[in-house]
Amino acid sequence: MSKITRCLHIFARNASTASSSSVEKTALYNFHVEKGGKVVNFGGYLLPVQYSDLSIIASHVHTRKHSSIFDVSHMLQTYVRGKDAVACFESICTADIKGLAPNSGTLTVFTNDMGNILDDLIVSKVNDDLLYVVSNAAMKQQDMEIMSAAVSKFVGDKRDVSIEFLSPADHSLIALQGPSSASALKTITNVDLEKLYFMETIVAEVAGVSDCRITRCGYTGEDGYEISVPSEKVRHLTETLLGVDNVRMAGLGARDSLRLEAGLCLYGSDIDSNTSPVEAALSWLVSKRRRGEANFPGATKIVDQLKNGVTRRRIGIRMTEGPPARAGVGIYHNDELAGKITSGCPSPSLGGNIAMGYISESLKKPGNKIQLKIRDKFYPADVTKMPFTPANYYTKPKN
Repeated sequence: MSKITRCLHIFARNASTASSSSVEKTALYNFHVEKGGKVVNFGGYLLPVQYSDLSIIASHVHTRKHSSIFDVSHMLQTYVRGKDAVACFESICTADIKGLAPNSGTLTVFTNDMGNILDDLIVSKVNDDLLYVVSNAAMKQQDMEIMSAAVSKFVGDKRDVSIEFLSPADHSLIALQGPSSASALKTITNVDLEKLYFMETIVAEVAGVSDCRITRCGYTGEDGYEISVPSEKVRHLTETLLGVDNVRMAGLGARDSLRLEAGLCLYGSDIDSNTSPVEAALSWLVSKRRRGEANFPGATKIVDQLKNGVTRRRIGIRMTEGPPARAGVGIYHNDELAGKITSGCPSPSLGGNIAMGYISESLKKPGNKIQLKIRDKFYPADVTKMPFTPANYYTKPKN
């Protein structure tokens, strides 16, 4: 087994955290098994880490060159409705949802009273009275409680808002990712994809299935789509996409290495309830209007950090030699501990080892020389900008 494959299998082993009694299956579970999927427990769901016909590395490279389908049905899908839906949701996150154009969305975070991150999620404003939200499976129960509590408070104040959590048994979610995603999807949908830009959403027909929600986004750094589809039709839709040239199935292993190359955080690893958006280099998630209003959980602390700085910061790291640095590896500067790695793996696209982690604020500048202590031996590395690979999102042209 190669060093790259060994490192990426660490993700699969670390994923198996939920008890067997609580594990669930997505609507595509039998399909994954039939396709040779090597299933692991991830966030309480049985999902493929890879498939027998492609190694994790090959699947990663295929996604960068062509397109792949990921089953992300474990993610929590939610609709928030009512004339006060926007105000309600803004009370628990940092985004300027009010300022979003219809049918567009943004990445945002739920924060606690300490100004730290409870989860990262995507919220789309379909219109002023309807929001579509996708958040992490591992934080499903917490997120449901956060959103439900906000809705209950607004309803108690005689405000107009309601919430609907979609069950994976009824609604599945697949992600089609890679540079050929648009050409593949356009053959089976009635939507003009050239007019659907990054972070925009629309309801359309896909593979003859009506009422699918297509959102142009994903977590690989490539152009792509997340498609919400009735679970009874998800196998048909997936098989139809696989009938298009150069579309393959991909699993969690490739998804993890792809998102790391794209400089994207994994909740529970790179960000958590002890991390603020400013420390995580996610200040851009706190919109200008929301900073001024300071009416979200932990706003006082976050606004203070935006003005006065923090003591540590999330950074990208490229190793110049040595084995891959995994989560927990110490980051050193001049023989002194300066931080820790939160994610790391070999980069199939770049051919070297990459990582992200937190380091003392004074050392965050790209180009700074550091050392990583792996199994009691020090290896040289450089602080570097992220993303490690260029983002290829299909963004709206600027006027």
